[in-house]
Amino acid sequence: MIKQKRNLLVSLLITLFILTISLVPCTASTNDSQEELAPGRVLAKQAVKEKKRWITADHSKFDLLQQEFTSGPEVTEACLDCHNEAALQFHKTIHWTWKALGKDPATPLGKGGYSVNNFCIIASSNEARCTSCHAGYGWKDKDFDFTDQTRVDCLVCHESTGTYKKFPTGAGHPAKEPTVFKENKKTYNPPEWNNVAQSVGLPGRKNCGVCHFYGGGGDGVKHGDLDSSLIKPDKHLDVHMGIDGQNFNCTRCHSTLEHHIAGRIYTRPAAENKKSLIEDDLTSKITCVSCHGREPHQHNAKANDHTDRVACQSCHIPKFARINPTKMYWDWSAAGKMKDAKPYTQKDELGKPAYNTKKGIFRWEKNVAPEYFWYNGSIDHLTLKDTIDPSGEVAVSKPAGDMTDEKSRIFPFKVHRGKIPYDKINKKLVAPHLFPKDKTDKAAYWKGFDWNTAIRYGQNYLNLPYSGEYDFVDTSYVFPITHMVAPRDNVLSCTECHIKETGRLAALTGFYMPGRDHFAMVDWAGWILVIGSLAGISLHGLGRFFTRNGKH
Repeated sequence: MIKQKRNLLVSLLITLFILTISLVPCTASTNDSQEELAPGRVLAKQAVKEKKRWITADHSKFDLLQQEFTSGPEVTEACLDCHNEAALQFHKTIHWTWKALGKDPATPLGKGGYSVNNFCIIASSNEARCTSCHAGYGWKDKDFDFTDQTRVDCLVCHESTGTYKKFPTGAGHPAKEPTVFKENKKTYNPPEWNNVAQSVGLPGRKNCGVCHFYGGGGDGVKHGDLDSSLIKPDKHLDVHMGIDGQNFNCTRCHSTLEHHIAGRIYTRPAAENKKSLIEDDLTSKITCVSCHGREPHQHNAKANDHTDRVACQSCHIPKFARINPTKMYWDWSAAGKMKDAKPYTQKDELGKPAYNTKKGIFRWEKNVAPEYFWYNGSIDHLTLKDTIDPSGEVAVSKPAGDMTDEKSRIFPFKVHRGKIPYDKINKKLVAPHLFPKDKTDKAAYWKGFDWNTAIRYGQNYLNLPYSGEYDFVDTSYVFPITHMVAPRDNVLSCTECHIKETGRLAALTGFYMPGRDHFAMVDWAGWILVIGSLAGISLHGLGRFFTRNGKH
């Protein structure tokens, strides 16, 4: 009897060991043979075999582009002679309007609407500085003519010389003559208009990156997973964009239809699949599933079990800002200090500004672990019309979704924190006028360093009330992390999440996670299932043993 019990115990232990081994590897394990790839991945691999960006017209041979151009609108007018629908299409896109539909049609979101952020705060009344990243010419105030087709900047997205530069305070125009920008001491030269006009083709990384890598006032300021390191990355930084790997351009995933570019995150859940990009709020989402399918891990069912609850990015982008630092904190309340009666900048150990008189205190970081939230693909944004509670951290933007939403996944984010001004009496965020329109503009904060005057001007500009009393409030703002996908041998290990207290998902509560949580009923149920499974497997194994030896 004792021997039988000992044999059963040994059998159970061996079975438990086998089961444990089979359950341990939770990281991605794939086979690159096309026969074993998900259908979407087969298409993706076939698409990158041909690296050449085919064109059907050499614009340097067009007589129309041989004329002497002196400005961007002149080039656009020439473009429209053939591409006669392009500007009308572009006028309907968020790249032109800087607006997106919100919950209230009278309060649009976006930089051209009533959205606020905690880095540059707002574009309104500061247009001439902010619209250096607008795909248009001359948006210097609220009187900009959005119907003028010649105001569309075709070159910023389509020129391929890499020499076309907009002047940082030129309302979207390049410099007319060699001009030094005082902030970075860099000289901006006027474009060689004919060369850039004749070079046009499909957008490349530099075209997209000139705004999306440098938005917010510098390289890597905003997103954390988008900066100049992605212009020519290796596959260790990004397996999709690596020039020694698949070498994807941005448009490989951010596909377009009539100038509408996939990848919006304002109002539509990411898990939705739409047949057309032009529906409802003219947006479409991109998901990993589009190429990799819903069971992307070959020979690893345990990893595939996670895909309905955990976004691919959560495991496959363990850290962001891996080459260049990104700004993680911005305190506007500290702005205004002088050194020797003059504005000054002080740099940190990373060579980035830690203090700037115009903008306040900054904190930059490299190799940052994301924060994780339930996310259905949409972001909720505060606007200038929303009431806030200044007693705690105000979420200027936050992920939409929760664990009860079948379209939500646990998703990684960069969370940028900072202090920005608000109206103490009305308890609303405000729109300070920062950038001086000309030398006589005394209301701009960067001119007189008077917050009260700057806020009053900005609120009046938008016809919004201001009590005359302001203070600063702690805020947070989220950026989904979806670039800088690491190689499969550098993804998160199971224990980085499934561990008590110190795991990456420690702050994401409200559900049971094995290895992290202890709940008696669930634990006992789990052990009963394990023991039951082991006993069943052991009896099955004994049956097979006796069958093979002719014993029944």
